[in-house]
Amino acid sequence: MTFPRSCGLLLHLTSLPGPFGLGDLGAEAHAFLDYLVEAGQSWWQFLPLGPVGESYSPYQSSSSFAGNPLLVSPAGLVEAGWLPRSALRRGPRLDGSPDSIGPAVAARLGWLRQAAAGFDRNDPDFRRFRNAESFWLADYALFEAIRTQQNQEPWWRWPEGLRRRDPRAIRQARRALGPEIAFHEFAQYAFERQWSQLRAAAAARRIQFIGDVPIFVSLDSADVWARPELFALDAHGHPTGVAGVPPDYFSADGQLWGNPLYHWPAHRAEGYAWWIARLRQTLRRVDRIRLDHFRGFEAYWEVPADAPTAASGRWRPGPGAPFFRALRSALGGLPLIAEDLGEITPAVLRLRDRFGLPGMKVLQFAFGSGPSNPHLPHNYPANCVVYTGTHDNDTSLGWFQSLTAKDPRPTPDPSSEPGYLLRYLNSDGAEIHWDLIRAAYASVACLAIVPLQDVLGLGSEARMNIPGTPTGNWLWRCQPQHLADPAPRARLRMLAETYGRLRAEQPPRAVPESPSRTGLRRQAS
Repeated sequence: MTFPRSCGLLLHLTSLPGPFGLGDLGAEAHAFLDYLVEAGQSWWQFLPLGPVGESYSPYQSSSSFAGNPLLVSPAGLVEAGWLPRSALRRGPRLDGSPDSIGPAVAARLGWLRQAAAGFDRNDPDFRRFRNAESFWLADYALFEAIRTQQNQEPWWRWPEGLRRRDPRAIRQARRALGPEIAFHEFAQYAFERQWSQLRAAAAARRIQFIGDVPIFVSLDSADVWARPELFALDAHGHPTGVAGVPPDYFSADGQLWGNPLYHWPAHRAEGYAWWIARLRQTLRRVDRIRLDHFRGFEAYWEVPADAPTAASGRWRPGPGAPFFRALRSALGGLPLIAEDLGEITPAVLRLRDRFGLPGMKVLQFAFGSGPSNPHLPHNYPANCVVYTGTHDNDTSLGWFQSLTAKDPRPTPDPSSEPGYLLRYLNSDGAEIHWDLIRAAYASVACLAIVPLQDVLGLGSEARMNIPGTPTGNWLWRCQPQHLADPAPRARLRMLAETYGRLRAEQPPRAVPESPSRTGLRRQAS
């Protein structure tokens, strides 16, 4: 599925401003829809929406199907009548600084628990939600309840009956942990209700959403615990190999992600039903999906489970074309963006192009290896999505400042020097972020996506993630004054008008119905 010529912004929901320590699905998210409209944008792209762990990474989630309870708006709980307004007044002072993230998480979970305690589980909407989502919700809520009972120990350290999902142990756990299971079911209902409200508000403004699906899942997740046969594990639940990428732009040792790898023959045997359900669930929430690490579907980097770095890995064949044919048949199309960055081979490009998927171009990768660099705008095909940078890059201003701070002596590759960048953009460097935005908008790429940090001209202090670093990421938040300034909105709209990317006046794609559980998973114990 190709995009109409259009543009959008990249901003994860947690980066929104607000009074409760991190961004959420409340009033600030609805206000950002108006920001997009005024800026002439058609798309809002964000990072994965699942529950996060201690590192707050949206790419290490305890479920591929659940929503992040921390995104539930406390004010929305009050508006729904589930939480007294006085509860919010008694909460801690949450200024959104990195130091306040711990208190913010604790406060939000406390408010959710207070709301859940008085919630009527016989509410007809809740009962419909619980029935429709039972194909994943039953396992997820039980998983989280047991993990709480086991003091957050990973599932492979649980008592054997629970670890192996012995039917008797599972029945006993469901009876003993009823209130905790009910809390997690309520948290998911609250998320889905608030998400539906945001989705409806976006549709009314003709704003569409781009979501993000990581290729791999966390080992300590309901996905792996509930369906271990779909993953490459030994008899004790330990991975026989883990995911990563070889040495690249970001790391001389490669990136050791540590996620379990898929047992692709088991997926193939059930017609890729788990993957189909995963993408269908995401497409109920968004209009298009950035499919992370597309390269891994052609071949993936397998690292020995005990290796200290990813450098000792090897390439293994992925599921390839049969996988995408199954998705296309089940979903009625492939509304995907192929994240085709990193070490890309002709076979990866052939797989991408065989299914007509738009790939990604990143302007921060364009200035090196000469004028044939595929990330330079004059080399783009129309069917691609151009970014000034992604969540894994520095901000454009921070990146440019790092370039100009390097050793001024000539390099073997003149195209990597700041002078080439400035000549290419016809820029003096004073507003390098806007020069890069203009280059993205002027290109033939069907879609141009810009991180909000670049629109605001922020430096490295606003970076979202540094790959390969375990802490200090995912915490950046914009401030209310950033979004109050009308000048960036007007400038974006002018560029959208100039380069034919002004908001497409077309209705959004229809939202799919709830997925069927038929063929998805074994009967719950």
